[in-house]
Amino acid sequence: MPLKPLYVAALLLLLAEACFAGIGALVKLTSDSASQAQVVFFRNFFALLVMLPWIVSQGRQILYTKRWYLHASRATTGIISMYCFFYVISQLPLAQAMLVLLLSPFVVPLIARIWLKERPSRLTLFAIALGFVGVFLAIPLQGEAGNTLILMLGLLSAVLVAITKTTIRYMSDTEPAARIVFYFSLLTAVISFIPVPFAWQPLPEIAWWAFAGMGVLAAAGQMAMTKAYALAPASDIGMWTYSSVVFAGLFGYLFWQEPVTMGWFAGVLVIFYAGYISTRQRLL
Repeated sequence: MPLKPLYVAALLLLLAEACFAGIGALVKLTSDSASQAQVVFFRNFFALLVMLPWIVSQGRQILYTKRWYLHASRATTGIISMYCFFYVISQLPLAQAMLVLLLSPFVVPLIARIWLKERPSRLTLFAIALGFVGVFLAIPLQGEAGNTLILMLGLLSAVLVAITKTTIRYMSDTEPAARIVFYFSLLTAVISFIPVPFAWQPLPEIAWWAFAGMGVLAAAGQMAMTKAYALAPASDIGMWTYSSVVFAGLFGYLFWQEPVTMGWFAGVLVIFYAGYISTRQRLL
């Protein structure tokens, strides 16, 4: 018996968030050896390289679109979000940086309500609030997270991510996942190259491997996220973005010895319960 679309969308979004948390870990790894312009550009460039063979196999028709303005809008919000978020990652522990970005699920239903006319149920709103509680149980903000500039940039990044995700839903009626991801990768690579010559610095070998890894994870994550938001309303699956805090916590513990506490485990349970009840109520 095939899985219901909402379940498939939730699983795809979990995969996407694992990939994005992995990108965050690689960004943090390269933050001391590469300029921010280099990190943003090579993340997009290698993602485009990874996508090209598959794009070519789809045929020329996959490149045809009449909705350039939506692709350009998504690329613009996406690249600004990258610059903001990568800076936040360089300044905070990985888990705390991902936590700041998790403000985006609160914005997704609001944008979807105004733009897509998707009305979230009360249970969905409750699940979102419950997920927020779980985030703060898992990884409470402390220390440098109180820095005003970092918090403002994190909030801006979260809002832009929410707009980007809602744009996917809006264009998915005519634009297949491959086309959306390809143009996002192409446009962000072209735009992000502009400042690279002015911020170039020699790179160690490990940075190149990290950039290649970012490309693979970015392509996989973009494909999974795009397909997820094409299968289900943004207001119903956006809370699964909370799962990235779990992956960030694991990566932070493994690579930077960030502590894993009982509060973290409690928060993880709350986060996944919030996602479960929101998904379940749509199937009843």
